[in-house]
Amino acid sequence: MNTISPQIQRLLDKQEIYELVCTYCRAVDRLDRDLMRSCYHDDATEKRGFFDGTADAFCDFVVETLHGIASTQHFIGNALIDVDGDTAYGEIYLTAQHRLVVDGTEKDLFVGGRYIDRYERRQGVWKIAFRTERHDWTRTEDACEDWTRANPAALLGERGPQDLVFRRDLLRKMK
Repeated sequence: MNTISPQIQRLLDKQEIYELVCTYCRAVDRLDRDLMRSCYHDDATEKRGFFDGTADAFCDFVVETLHGIASTQHFIGNALIDVDGDTAYGEIYLTAQHRLVVDGTEKDLFVGGRYIDRYERRQGVWKIAFRTERHDWTRTEDACEDWTRANPAALLGERGPQDLVFRRDLLRKMK
């Protein structure tokens, strides 16, 4: 009989939670509501100040709010995850960029902050049970797209299922 040591199991749990956090960021940036919702337990809640409520309502809020924004990118930095049995606590540093149009001018809003989470393993699967986000700083500046505008052949990301990350059928054929 193979048994996994508690230290190895803790590492596996932390990795699963880290991948959950990365999946959440992908879902937000690709505006994939179903993928985002899959990161939460059914009874999960969010408390962000500008939004407090259920995970279902939060996912709807994110898609509706970000739909009018040209692009977002969420970057994960330090990921401190403390596993305690079937519950874990996370402090996940993030930097997020949002491309906005303000009075006809493209702007980039940068947010530095942290997700402070409680994860729970239920039926063998880790998901978010509670999340709050704390902003440590923000900055807004005029957007600068000199390089991509000067290089019209540059390959750009897309939102939704047409983005290449979701097209493994195409990736298999690429050389």
